[in-house]
Amino acid sequence: MGNIIFIEHDGSRHEAQIEEGATLMQTAMDNGVPGIDADCGGSCACGTCHVIVDKKWLESVGDASNTELQMLDMAPEKSETSRLSCQITTTEAMDGMEVHLPEFQM
Repeated sequence: MGNIIFIEHDGSRHEAQIEEGATLMQTAMDNGVPGIDADCGGSCACGTCHVIVDKKWLESVGDASNTELQMLDMAPEKSETSRLSCQITTTEAMDGMEVHLPEFQM
């Protein structure tokens, strides 16, 4: 199995084993990655699982839905590659993917 690297705003790195078919949010939570609050439990209703995907991995994570984009519009540190980790399903093709965590969640 491959790994996904979560990088905190201070540069701290957390490597988590890919859980094929789980959400990126669940993978982070299962591995104790700090900075993913997941207040709504993954229903795309709070924006507290905001991550910034490295540009080279955007195709792998797919496009954001309109609902996700609306939630991200409220994120204080939104960037052009922002996503909600609850909306990204992990696959083995994401081995080595890096995602950055904002300093603040909503």
